[in-house]
This record gives sequence, structure tokens and C-alpha cells, in this order.
Amino acid sequence: MSDPGKKSRTQFNKLQKRLRHYVGDAIADYTMIENGDKVMVCISGGKDSFTLLDVLINLQKTAPIDFELIAVNLDQKQPGFPEHVLPDYFESLGVPYHIIEKDTYSVVRRVIPEGSTTCGLCSRLRRGTLYGYAEANSVTKIALGHHRDDILETFFLNIFYGGKLKAMPPKLLSDDKKNIVIRPLAYCREKEIERFSAFKKFPIIPCNLCGSQENLQRQAMKVMLKSWDRQFPGRLETIFTSLQNIAPSQLADRQLFDFTGLKINHRTGEQIESFNAGLKVLAQ
Repeated sequence: MSDPGKKSRTQFNKLQKRLRHYVGDAIADYTMIENGDKVMVCISGGKDSFTLLDVLINLQKTAPIDFELIAVNLDQKQPGFPEHVLPDYFESLGVPYHIIEKDTYSVVRRVIPEGSTTCGLCSRLRRGTLYGYAEANSVTKIALGHHRDDILETFFLNIFYGGKLKAMPPKLLSDDKKNIVIRPLAYCREKEIERFSAFKKFPIIPCNLCGSQENLQRQAMKVMLKSWDRQFPGRLETIFTSLQNIAPSQLADRQLFDFTGLKINHRTGEQIESFNAGLKVLAQ
């Protein structure tokens, strides 16, 4: 009889190896982390950011370059937020960390009408606070826990609701040119992160600010992509690959491609003579 525990450990080891491989590839492909970097890993308390930190800690030990890691959490002063959970976890790992305390909860509650989605404002306030901390503390890279599914959801959100071919880049320079954001989980699938998180038993902290509500439009994209994944295995991989293989001349963006400057390349007499000579050789 097979040992269920041994089988489970084998599955976990394969999963862990796969996630580490994906993260390593993404970092290499987009030059996300370089020698001497100080990488701020933003920890929300969810499965994605915990997974990101876990993989980066391992990478730090095995990578051929030296870089610093600091785990940073923004305590938004939500009622009932377990303030001890993250510090205890960071200390158990021995990773440097900092908890930013800023009451964005009250701001969101004051500004957003009851029953409305709080995600947009909450995200902007959080981003501004984290950017400010990074700049003040000589952070060279800000690592976020967005994965491949997040990128695809954002891509279709922008198509269906924004009229743009725009997604979520694996590496981004902020608008003010003061911060570089990286997404090392860009090649990782959410369902594998969920399995990894369950194996590791991370101390997940739910977002109580909005009752863990999803933006309805994003939730619709998530449902659509999961349906495609079930019905058409491999489709999501192909779509993601297409984001890495853009053909500007085959789209319709006049700012991206010079359609006005298209000219016919007329052959010179010498080129025609050379072409005809080539045909004669082939005919022999």
C-alpha cells in the first residue's frame, strides 16, 4: 500500500520546484533583480504575497548574485486586523521586515459610499504609501504578488471595459520614474499558488475592509478564464504567450506603427536583371 504522506510530499516538492523555476525564468527574462538590489516584498497577508516571499527567500540563498530582501506590510488599521500575525511570521523566517501603520481604512470609509466597491481607492492609497516608503528607504525594486491569472484578467478587463490593449507588465517604471515594480510570479498560475499555500499553511489574513469582495468586472473575467481553462486546456498559456509576441504592424494603433510612411519598394533595373538571372539558374 502506498504512503499517502510520501505521495503528498512528492507532489509538494514538484510543485515547489515548478514555482521556483517559473519565478527564476521571469526574473531572468525581464532582469527583475540585479546584483546589489534592495528588494521590498509587499506582503498583504494573502496567498500570493506569502508565496512570493517564500520563493524569493530561497532564491536569495541560491542565486549567483547578492541582493537584500525586506518584507513590508501596510497596516491600514482595519478593525479586527491581527497585528501580531505578520511580525511573528517574519521573525520565524528571520527575514528583515517593517510594518507601515497608516489609517487608510477611515479614508476609504469616509470617501466611498456604502455598498460601493472600495478596491480602487484602497489600492491607490496603498500604492502611494508603499512607493513613498520605498523611496525613503533606498529600495531599488518593489516586488508585488501578481501572477499570470492577474495579468490575463487585467488584459481582458482593459479590452472589454477600457477599449485598450493593455495588461500588467512583469516589470514597470512608475510614472514619476522613482520606483521600479517587479512581478516575479508573472509566469505562475493561481491554482498552483493556491495549492502551494495550502501545503505551506501560510497564516492567511482576509481583507475585512470590503468583506473580501471582488471587483465585479474582474470577477467576471476570472470566471471566464476559468471556464476557458476547463474547456480548452492550453488556451490561457497561448493567450499569455501572445502578450510576449506583439506585431505592431498587424494592429491598428497609428501611434505604435507608422502607417502613413508605408511605401512600395520599387525594384531597380539592376535588381530586376539579377532576379531574372536567378530564375534562369533555377530553370537549368
